[in-house]
Amino acid sequence: MFPQKFSPVLFGLILSGLMSLLVSGISTARAVGFADGFPGLWTTSWLTAWAIAFPVVLVVAPLTRRAVRMLVREG
Repeated sequence: MFPQKFSPVLFGLILSGLMSLLVSGISTARAVGFADGFPGLWTTSWLTAWAIAFPVVLVVAPLTRRAVRMLVREG
């Protein structure tokens, strides 16, 4: 278990991992189909996408929270 202070980072790690897994799978399937070697191609694409997505989520998430607060009214 992790201390509460790591919640934003863990959230970003899990969210970026799942989203990049899904998007890279769809993109890889559309690009090459379910050909021989698909799992390896997908894994490589996913890890590359995740390496980019995770730091981007950490930077963009606070800006997104701020934008949502401006668009939503209290009560």
